[in-house]
Amino acid sequence: MEARRLAILYSHLCPFPSVSVPSLSSIVSPSACAPQSKETFPHDCVFCQIIRGDSPAFKLYEDDMCLCILDTRPLSPGHSLIIPKSHFPSLDTTPPSVVAAMCSKVPFISNAIIKVTGADSFNLLVNNGVAAGQVIFHTHIHIIPRKAGDCLWTSESLHRRTLKVDQETSGLANRVRELLLNISEENKDQVSTLS
Repeated sequence: MEARRLAILYSHLCPFPSVSVPSLSSIVSPSACAPQSKETFPHDCVFCQIIRGDSPAFKLYEDDMCLCILDTRPLSPGHSLIIPKSHFPSLDTTPPSVVAAMCSKVPFISNAIIKVTGADSFNLLVNNGVAAGQVIFHTHIHIIPRKAGDCLWTSESLHRRTLKVDQETSGLANRVRELLLNISEENKDQVSTLS
């Protein structure tokens, strides 16, 4: 597992080791909003390097909040990543306004990718944490174009289990609702003390 993580990380750091393409500057360029110094990015991850313009990337879209690039290890043609321009190591540490900005671009970007690739549909994916397969600890959303019958995920051939309607499931739902309610109450208390 560790060797796989290192190989994927290396592929992001050196995405074009043997590619010699003339005039790459027209399609591979630093972010227009890249800061002037490395001090602005305390976490020197590959996505921060791309945002700064220190590493190459095939940019598809950019605004003041996020950047969309082609994945250097695509699962299908057009596999892209939407990344925030600020460093957040995981989705749960990313402010809701940043997540909203990233997600609001999905219909616009995915429609263009679908048309260009001739895909039928797409998967929207976030690997959040090591157990979920996250290898670059800078929040990002995958847009993975799909075609009927491409069998991209082995789990697609697995039979899904029916949800058991029992005390264990009911208890799980109750505990999650209770936690969400407590979090909502804590946030409301924090907002009222700020005003």
